[in-house]
Amino acid sequence: MSFRTLDGLAVAGRRVLLRADLNVPVHDGAISDLTRIERLTPSIRELAEKGAKVIVCSHFGRPRHGPEPALSLAPVAAALGKVLGRHVAFAPDCVGPAAEAAVGRMAPGEVLVLENTRFHPGEEANDPDFARALAALADLYVNDAFSTAHRAHASTEGVAHLLAAYAGRLMQAELEALEAALGKPVRPVAAVVGGAKVSTKLDLLGHLVGRVDLLMIGGAMANTFLAAQGHAVGRSLQEAELHATARDILARAGAAGCAVVLPEDVVVAGELRPGVASRTVGLDGVGAADMILDVGPATVARLERRLAGLKTLIWNGPLGAFETPPFDAATLALARAVAAATVSGGLRSVAGGGDTVAALRAAGVMEQFSYVSTAGGAFLEWMEGRVLPGVAALGGKAA
Repeated sequence: MSFRTLDGLAVAGRRVLLRADLNVPVHDGAISDLTRIERLTPSIRELAEKGAKVIVCSHFGRPRHGPEPALSLAPVAAALGKVLGRHVAFAPDCVGPAAEAAVGRMAPGEVLVLENTRFHPGEEANDPDFARALAALADLYVNDAFSTAHRAHASTEGVAHLLAAYAGRLMQAELEALEAALGKPVRPVAAVVGGAKVSTKLDLLGHLVGRVDLLMIGGAMANTFLAAQGHAVGRSLQEAELHATARDILARAGAAGCAVVLPEDVVVAGELRPGVASRTVGLDGVGAADMILDVGPATVARLERRLAGLKTLIWNGPLGAFETPPFDAATLALARAVAAATVSGGLRSVAGGGDTVAALRAAGVMEQFSYVSTAGGAFLEWMEGRVLPGVAALGGKAA
């Protein structure tokens, strides 16, 4: 991994274009979760306090036909100002005369948010002219949006080839955490992978079996592996067409010396709804009308025992249908066990993915993991071993 950080970077009086991820959740006109904004503040504060003119750009939502008032970043800019505790200016466009005028009015130490980059089709097309228009606003480029680094868009990749490019503090923390988890981890290293379908995580599983010592598979995708081994799974969600693929993954894991842990007991019910009657059964106790909706306590206990011998753990995906109690029990229990092992100092734990973050938040252990990524798709692609355009571009020209 090769990228430059803000360490020692002279920015006083210079215009710094900072690519952020301000794509925050909004419900009924109000921002419901400020996490992404809060995580951006260290880089913005550092640059502003060193005298930079901090120009923040970001996408927001998926506008289809140019500017859409509902997807303006103006309210998000106001929220950023409240979190920072300082005035944050807003430009009604991200390129062109309006943006140029707003940047021209900036004094050192001030912060400006540009309008939604996706209001221009050149953003997602990584159009060279649009990238040049963005680059013309600044002297330096800082990418602090790992969550968008898997997209080769103008503001994430194109601009980085036109200006001296650096990783912001959030990007730096993310890259260092992932490198410690999968790049050069302290062994033994384990991965917990859950979710609904094997088909969405084939690349991930294929990559992990050659990189980790222990692979724990949960969620509905575990049903496909169990069925591939000949176990009855009733009406459970599974992918019969991938049974051969599941067996191949298990064979590859064995050849690579990666131990795979599958459920040994499961929680079943006749339907998925809150508070439905459920029961815990062994693998030979799943009836034709049953749906497997969580892994059982014996499996969780087995996983918890395994934690004592681990040095590194990376987690993506819940063990069961955690959004619907009581099928959140296994995920919450393992999350708390991993958090305890982390706090004790024996384990480095890195987790990511939307459902995973929600589960850790529900378990009340977000702050107890070594690092929790909110990057979603970029986190998953990194785990799959892919080269992320926005990260690769940070190895370009220096100031």
